[in-house]
This record gives sequence, C-alpha cells and structure tokens, in this order.
Amino acid sequence: MAAQQVFGNVTTMAPRIVQSVGAASLPQVGQPIVTTRMAAPAAQSTILSQPTIVSQPTVIRPATTTIAAPQAATVISGAPQTVTYAQPVTYAAPQPVTYVQPAVYTQPAQPVAAAPVEPEGNFKVCVVGGAGGIGQPLSLLMAQCPMVAELAIIDLNVAMVPAAGVEADLSHIEGKCKVTSTVLTLNEDKAIDKAGDALTGCHLVLVPAGVPRKPGQDRKDLLNINCDIAKGTVEACAKYCPDAVVALIVNPVNSVVPAMCELWKKAGLDPRKIVGVTTLDIVRANKFVQEITGSPASIPVIGGHAGKTILPLFSQDPAGASIPAEMIPELDERVQNAGTEVVKAKNGKGSATLSMAYSGARLGKAVLSGLAGVPTVECAYVESNLFEGLPYFSSLVEFGPNGIQAVMDVGQLSEHETARLQELCPILQDEINDGLEYAQTHEFGQ
Repeated sequence: MAAQQVFGNVTTMAPRIVQSVGAASLPQVGQPIVTTRMAAPAAQSTILSQPTIVSQPTVIRPATTTIAAPQAATVISGAPQTVTYAQPVTYAAPQPVTYVQPAVYTQPAQPVAAAPVEPEGNFKVCVVGGAGGIGQPLSLLMAQCPMVAELAIIDLNVAMVPAAGVEADLSHIEGKCKVTSTVLTLNEDKAIDKAGDALTGCHLVLVPAGVPRKPGQDRKDLLNINCDIAKGTVEACAKYCPDAVVALIVNPVNSVVPAMCELWKKAGLDPRKIVGVTTLDIVRANKFVQEITGSPASIPVIGGHAGKTILPLFSQDPAGASIPAEMIPELDERVQNAGTEVVKAKNGKGSATLSMAYSGARLGKAVLSGLAGVPTVECAYVESNLFEGLPYFSSLVEFGPNGIQAVMDVGQLSEHETARLQELCPILQDEINDGLEYAQTHEFGQ
C-alpha cells in the first residue's frame, strides 16, 4: 500500500506516473525530450598538425684548394732543366641528402551529440479573444511559430480593435501562416452557431477570455460570469474540434478549469484535452531567481493559479536552491502577488497582458511539440490524482500526440515547501469544489 500523507482535508496518494521525479532528475521545463547519437568514426585519418621536417637538407661543399702559380725555371748550369707542375685537384662528388618524411598521426573521431529534434508541423490554432489585450500579442506569437500553418481569430464586435483589423495586420508578416477572423455580436451570436469555420480542423484552441474582477465583487459572481463565457467556447469546441487541446486562460483558473473539464467529460470527450494555463507563474519565478543569482532558472510551480495556491519549488532548481533560505519566503510571496505589481504599475489601466501572452504562447508551443511527436514538459493545471481530495492540480505535465501524456509527481520538497503545500491544499480544494458545483448544474446545449 502506497504511503499517504494528510494535508488539511487532503491525503496524498501515489501518483499514476511510472516514476517519481526528484530534484536531480526533473526535466527542464519547456525543453523537448531528445536523444543523443554517436557519430560513426571517420574512415580517413585526421591530420592533427602541419607536416614536420625533422632536419634541413645538408649541403656538402668541397674544400677550396689554391693552385700555386708556376715558378720560373732556374738555370743551374748551362743546360736547361725540366720544370715539374703540381697535379690538378680532383673534387669530391656531392653526396645525396635523404629527407625525413613528415610524421602523420591518426586518432579516432570524437563522438558528436545529435542536434535537438526540432518539431515540425502544419497545425491550425485558434485564439478566442484574439483582438483583446492578451489576445493580440498572443496571436502575434502564434503566427510566428513555424509549426502553425493557420491562425483563426475569434472575438466580439466590442473588442478593443476589430478582429478583422488584427487579421489584416498579422497577414502582412512573412511566413507560411494564413490568418482569418470571425466576429461575434455581443449578446446575439453564439460561437456554436457562428464559429464553425474558425474552429473546424483546429488542433489547439487558446482561450484568453472572461472579465476581470470588479472592486467588491463576490468571487462566485465572477466565477459564474466567466464560466458562462468559457462554456460557450468549450461547447463549440466539443462540436467542431473535439480532438483539439483547449487551453484556458480564464480566471479564476482554479475553478473554471474543473468546471469545463467536467462538462467536457459529460459530453463523453477526453479530459486530456482540457488544460489550465499557469505558465506565467513559472515565467515569473524563473525571472525573479535570475535577477537574484544571475543564472537562468527552471522553477516548477505546483498547486493552483491564484494567491496562496501558487507554490514555486525553488529547491528543485540549482539556481533557486542557491538562494539563502531566509530569502525564500519573501520571494515565494512575490511570485504569488506578481500580478498586483503589474496592475499597480499600470495605475489600474491594465493588467499583465504581454507577459501573459508570452506565457500562453510558451504553453501553446509545448502542446504543439507534443502533437508533432516531440514530447515536451511544462507545468499546467489539469485533472490529476496526485493528491486525494484534489482532483485538479498544477504540476509538471508531459504533452504528447494526444495532449496530456503524463502528470508527474511533485518530487522532494524542502521544509518551507512542505509547510506551504499543507497551507494551500484546503484553499485549492474549496476553489475546485466551486467549479464542480457549476458543472453539476450545467450541461452543453443548455
């Protein structure tokens, strides 16, 4: 029997994953899973240096001999004497010089690591809300993705700019991506009636939709409004592209994702297709750690996607683990409240749109990589069995050809992280239950 651990009203259960991911073996977030091949040794020898001449040619020069000039004859007596001249000198023939052949060294070729596999594809992607504050930059990033052949934009007639204008703008960017747009009239048109052409054939639907919470507004009121908005899109996807992965960026994510996934399952569809986008928490944690350490980081963030339910696991990354323990609680809180930083900096005139678009595109590319046959790991909020009582949870997820391929264990936690997990479980459980209650009282087609 697997060990159990109680966090509030939540009992941890053994995950359904084949292996537990520990601190030393966690996959790098966002990186494709690749293999390394050994190149065959080269057939020819490799010259490691220029030919070396062992010695220079030696030239043998003959000795120089001076021939004395003939002497005048001396008359000893009256009779002439015979004069003898010196014999001519014979020069020695030059000896041949043998040159040493250059030395040639051979060494087997070194193994060469195979280049990472680049996923290829010609996918159709739809951005619902593609003319909004998040939707426009998100559409731009997806149109630039080499795996995207067609981008469909859907938005309301009251969007900040006309969807047709976003289509025209993006259509001027070089590349293979074809861009189309569909406009729905507020309070008149429904996606299930008017968005069939845009959604048919889609492999990925990104949904940055919903309204922000107003001052004094009850969280459940916001939940019902945004669940209704998300339901209209998810219901249309169930009809026109039931095999597509639907990535929801609709607050409150902790409740909306369970509600939509339960409705999806009620329609007899695969829950591995419904994903809550929490990537912005990972992106922020990575950035804040690099600001402190100067080193790139890959911080898993587990739990949920709001306030105390956001739990960055700094201990599971070398750069994060190098930060002194006394700094971790403050850094943890900064990740939780980073959205408020942006709202204050924009003086109430906006929220995190650009960083959210970047994060949504990162998650989208991970999904497309998996669909293309290159399994890729990212954190996401999905249906999970890691903890009893928490049927939805954010953790490292491997995306494959069918969407969610594996939900990974949270790994070993530090003392601070263990205490935080115990704190977040009952909060997340309540927010999940709100979503489940919505699903119990709603169905597609109603």
